[in-house]
Amino acid sequence: MIGWINEYMIGVALPVYLFITGIYFGFRLRWFHILHPVKCVRLALSGDRKRAVSALTLALAGTLGVGNMVGVASALAIGGCGAVFWMWVSAAFAMILKYSEIVLSIRHMSYESGEGRGGAMYYIRNIFSALRAPAVGRLLSALFAVFFIINALTMGSMLQSGAVSQAMSIGFGMSAPIGAAIISLLTLVVCVTGKSGVMRVTERIVPLMTLCVLLLSAAVLILRAREIPTAFRRIFDEALDFRAAGGGIFGFLLSDAVRLGTMRGLISNEAGCGTSPTAHAVSGATCAARQGIFGIFEVFVDTILLCTVTALVIIVSRVPLDAKDLMGITLGAYSSVLGSWAEYVVAASVVCFGFATVICWSHYGCEGVYYLCRRPAAKVVFTVAFSLSVFIGGVVSSDAVWDLSDLAIGAMTLINLTVLLLGERQIVEETRRIP
Repeated sequence: MIGWINEYMIGVALPVYLFITGIYFGFRLRWFHILHPVKCVRLALSGDRKRAVSALTLALAGTLGVGNMVGVASALAIGGCGAVFWMWVSAAFAMILKYSEIVLSIRHMSYESGEGRGGAMYYIRNIFSALRAPAVGRLLSALFAVFFIINALTMGSMLQSGAVSQAMSIGFGMSAPIGAAIISLLTLVVCVTGKSGVMRVTERIVPLMTLCVLLLSAAVLILRAREIPTAFRRIFDEALDFRAAGGGIFGFLLSDAVRLGTMRGLISNEAGCGTSPTAHAVSGATCAARQGIFGIFEVFVDTILLCTVTALVIIVSRVPLDAKDLMGITLGAYSSVLGSWAEYVVAASVVCFGFATVICWSHYGCEGVYYLCRRPAAKVVFTVAFSLSVFIGGVVSSDAVWDLSDLAIGAMTLINLTVLLLGERQIVEETRRIP
């Protein structure tokens, strides 16, 4: 049932809704992020950069992980090389959507117990209250929080820990239960330290691992430079070849390239689904537009940069695209070109990226629980459940987890995009304040 909903409802409706909303906001905001890049960079570098960058690394920790490694391999194995093109397309529109949702998050941010709290749940509630429909706002914000928690327990923990355990097994010969237990225990330790502990870890891991993957990918692409033109030709040719799906617009929308490219792109950069605003709310930013610029940069780094180089490495390496061995595709792509030593480096990168994503999503899940129930016991119960889900995900692999994650992130995105449209005037107002 969930698989049918993902393929024929969310898989069709979501790409269309995402593109239309992205195009609409692009014109309403006059494509400023593309037409005035220097101005955007100047704005981002002004103000309190330390807190803004800390929020950015926390948000990147939530997006850089299985989506960049295993997610890209999944999109290529099932959707073909053309899925990469649709990742680019979704990212181009997702940048302005990420900016918009962060702007709303900062505008509706509140301080409780001395801490900044914000995110989609809060602006969903406030926007509907302003429209004199508070009951609808309470219902949708609570529903969003539930899907937020579900996504934390699936994509944010189980899928990440599964990739981490597999990387430990292939790269270092460690059994899945031991690897899962280590990650689960470390997650519990960091969760206990709270938001500040999560941010300290992500501030150190994310920049280092991003640089490591880029250098390793650059080495592969330099050695296989002759294959790069062919790789791009395959990406564009397969992106537009939807005759096998039935032809016409309907066949195009049902094609694996579009569906997998868009969904795996969303799982990677999470733009439009309302997750990153929770991370950016900790910045305490006073200028909503300035913090929104960091969201644009977030999508660029995640999808345009890291997902693209990972996809190109896999394509030029010519490793077999076995959908049942996604981690093997990723590790084999690097080791087949650079040698067996690269497998250890990539495995370590996957472990670090995955762990950073796990602890970031523990924070996201806690924020969802806090929104629904302010009792301290609720946070304790979620923390224990989250740590257990990390262990289970590292030991048990199931397509049902991917399906549930797709359903949760799809539902969140549909709710969030609708609220962004309702809050469009507020986003435009904040953007016009850019000096």
